[in-house]
Amino acid sequence: MKYLVKQKIFALGDNFDITDESGMPVFKIQGKIFSFGNKLSVYDLTGHKLVYIEQKLLRFLPEYNIYKDSYLVAKVKKQLTFLKAKFDIESEYGNFEVEGDVWGYSFSILRDGKVIAFVNKQLISFSDTYSVEVCEGEKDEFILALVIVIDQVLHDKNQNNS
Repeated sequence: MKYLVKQKIFALGDNFDITDESGMPVFKIQGKIFSFGNKLSVYDLTGHKLVYIEQKLLRFLPEYNIYKDSYLVAKVKKQLTFLKAKFDIESEYGNFEVEGDVWGYSFSILRDGKVIAFVNKQLISFSDTYSVEVCEGEKDEFILALVIVIDQVLHDKNQNNS
């Protein structure tokens, strides 16, 4: 399935709309305002919370936890590197890696060595906008949560990750 993840420009907090390739809304992501660190929730169109993302504070490098139904399903930590961003991703769903360009504009998400998602950031856009193609049979909302975490670490303008 191919998705378009677009950050809302005039919103308090980090809010994203996620549509399918035909432009139909599929998910929405709402960030909490007035919180320490990033806290975001992925909702379906009925308003049911599917995934919760929480930044861990007081860390040398950015670290996030991803929850599904109040159960921790993944920890994402940025590794200390000089040129290319790398992440440690511990997950209940398998071993994940992120491979791609130095700036995080075009990358792939791999599980157990197999590519399961392709991500491309649109460079000419007023807000952070990504095209995300998730392979069939994957947990789409979880993969989209990983994309949001990577965006928060690499491109968040609020600088909560420094």
